Amino acid sequence: MSVTAPGTSASTASAGTPPPRSAPERRRALGLDRDAWFLLLPALLPILLLSAGPLLYGLSLAFTNAQSGRTSRTEFTGLANLADLRLDSLFWDSFKIGLVWAVCVTALQFLLALGLAVLLNQNLRFRWLARTLALVPWAMPEVVVGIMWRLVYNQDAGILNATLRDLHLISENVDWLAGISLALPAVIVVGVWAGMPQTTVVLLAGLQNVPLELHEAAALDGAGLWRRFRAVTWPALKPVVLAITALNFIWNFNSFGLVYVLTGGGPGGETRLPMLFAYEEAFRYGQFGYAAAMGLVMVAVIAVLLTVFLRNRLKEDDQ
Repeated sequence: MSVTAPGTSASTASAGTPPPRSAPERRRALGLDRDAWFLLLPALLPILLLSAGPLLYGLSLAFTNAQSGRTSRTEFTGLANLADLRLDSLFWDSFKIGLVWAVCVTALQFLLALGLAVLLNQNLRFRWLARTLALVPWAMPEVVVGIMWRLVYNQDAGILNATLRDLHLISENVDWLAGISLALPAVIVVGVWAGMPQTTVVLLAGLQNVPLELHEAAALDGAGLWRRFRAVTWPALKPVVLAITALNFIWNFNSFGLVYVLTGGGPGGETRLPMLFAYEEAFRYGQFGYAAAMGLVMVAVIAVLLTVFLRNRLKEDDQ
């Protein structure tokens, strides 16, 4: 003889369906317990107040005529700033320069950091010293890095020109940061050097999480170094690569301090990244609303590009 719980039909009980849960139990199952939200508040409040709030306020300025030194009231102008921005060829030229900068720096950072991470993952002598030295650029502020590389690139007293002259590779000094065709590649080199350490650290952490047993099994099967890397290391490293590449692209596209110290956007706007253009529009010309519209466009375009990139990479991982 079967016994059913009060309020539960015999057919439901015989079918093995669990009895209905109370509202608090359902909220707890969904992670909506009130105590949990209370514990999250100390972490959520700084994010909302210091990140989300200023971001939303800045984006809202894109739809106003906000200017510095205005005595009249800031008014809502709708899409007027975006309409003007659509015809601003200087901004779109800077946007193209920003994409070239971000793609080149991100790609070179990843390739060089991957090679360095693989090397530092080997059982070499003084490996601890090499790992420490690899972090030196990361420990230096962007302003210091910019000043240091300006000295390296200096036309008359820079170590780069002196070294190239000693090697008889050049006959006269080269102005690396003032040449129209040389300024952007020179700045890209500095961006790669300054941003490679954090990529190396992340990739090194990913390499150390690859089980050694998989490499040993592949070696017993006769796989060489390259084949073991493709079949064992790379699949395990893919999630780390996806994350660090996306973060580096965002960081590099929004770069400001390094390029500002090196060239100030010159010569002739050849290194004027979008952030530099927006900075000048806001703080040199006082057009806060117009500069905010630039920021809105940059956020939207980068969000679309990252969405496409991440979706394609995730599809590749699923196949």
